[in-house]
Amino acid sequence: MEALVVGAGFGGIAAALRLRAKGYQVTLLDRADKLGGRAQLYEREGFLHDAGPTVITAPFLLEELFALFGEDFYDHVALVPLKPWYRFRYPDGSTFDYGGTLEETLEEIGRIEPRDREGYLRLLEHSKRIYEVGFGELSAVPFHRFSIMLRQVLKLLRLRNHETVWQMVCRHLCSPKLRQAFSIQPLLVGGNPFDTTSIYSLIHYLERAHGVHFAMGGTAAITASLASLMKRHAITIRLGTTVDRIVVEDGKAKGVLLEGGETIHADLIVSNADPAHLYGSMIKPSKQAASARLKLAGAKYSMGLFVLYFGTSRTYPEVAHHTIWLGTRYKELLDDIFNKQILADDFSLYLHRPTATDPSFAPSGCDSFYVLCPVPNLQSGIDWSTQGPELRNRIVKALEETILPDLSSTIRADFFKTPQDFKQDYLSVHGAGFSIAPIFRQSAWFRFHNKGEGIENLFLTGAGTHPGAGLPGVLCSAKVIDALIPEADSDAHG
Repeated sequence: MEALVVGAGFGGIAAALRLRAKGYQVTLLDRADKLGGRAQLYEREGFLHDAGPTVITAPFLLEELFALFGEDFYDHVALVPLKPWYRFRYPDGSTFDYGGTLEETLEEIGRIEPRDREGYLRLLEHSKRIYEVGFGELSAVPFHRFSIMLRQVLKLLRLRNHETVWQMVCRHLCSPKLRQAFSIQPLLVGGNPFDTTSIYSLIHYLERAHGVHFAMGGTAAITASLASLMKRHAITIRLGTTVDRIVVEDGKAKGVLLEGGETIHADLIVSNADPAHLYGSMIKPSKQAASARLKLAGAKYSMGLFVLYFGTSRTYPEVAHHTIWLGTRYKELLDDIFNKQILADDFSLYLHRPTATDPSFAPSGCDSFYVLCPVPNLQSGIDWSTQGPELRNRIVKALEETILPDLSSTIRADFFKTPQDFKQDYLSVHGAGFSIAPIFRQSAWFRFHNKGEGIENLFLTGAGTHPGAGLPGVLCSAKVIDALIPEADSDAHG
């Protein structure tokens, strides 16, 4: 039996491997020139940059993909545990190092607010309970039937998942600085901590249970290892290939029509495209269920991302691998980004310095950096052709005045990506960084289903479907469809 996977992000790659392990003949299509979706690798004048994800928090999900074929992930990729996981840098110049052992974390917390040591332990225990249900029991469960949702409602209500992440954190911690540090996790999956359901606070325990890692060679090294795994097991890969629409006949997905006019037929289709683009542009409304049209009409999208990449002609050894550089405003800034859709003069930043762990990312005596700045998506109407260079200059100035002295004279080979690039390169609706936002009314059954809505033989993986964005989320979305799709006929084993 033939399976087509549209989109070679991590969700699509994982789906292709799981389908191959079930005996399907699999073809993987992607419009980019390289595999990985947003996990590309950029090279400029000897400086390397992971384009997208930089943090590995659930390595067992990658281990599973190799184990499907009797192979060991660690024979192909070297993961290095980081310490600290993140360094938070506050506007007053103070810092908070998060990560390492529980004792080290408690010591750091006590340095800022001794009363929050016990509060953090309570937060971690609550996060563990959410993790055991939200991740352990539900992350690989299909939510395409409302009855499945109803069976889980009581568990979720007991865990107070009606709360936002911010409300949950504030119940346990009193320090404004620590409240910020322990509520930023939803931003890693496209959500506003003041709107995102507290089920996403499971990330705290996920990190504590499995650590925070970096792959030597970057996330691109993982993509390359998965590409080799697919090739070893006869998965056909076609790059530079854009799918225009899904061919649907008599309520069944029968194949895809490529941009150039070619039609490819298959027994089932897996879409790793943004679901909003899938239902908005790749399938006629008359061919889909009303549920998909309603979700599309009422969708709230994640924020956009402005990503600045650069090298430096000197090193900054005092800068951690991951720094969360917090601006003077928190809730108000997030309100500007998510709700008012204003590009404010201030910002908060995620600074990635891979050369702290892997010197190969830059020439000798140099450093490589990536700065991620949450911004409004394209619904804001911002003209990035003019605002992009201005924001770049403001970010460089702010970093130079704080943690990267002399940056304006040491910066090399810099370039940036805006929400406009996300729309163009990844067909992300409104240039959203993480598809639809992870709010309660867009979670579980209310999110785009992993099983095509109103269309047989169509399945969805990726950030916009259950369980959500982030590397663990998209890898789990492939596990969900693995549970939905039967083994191929015995004669499909090649």
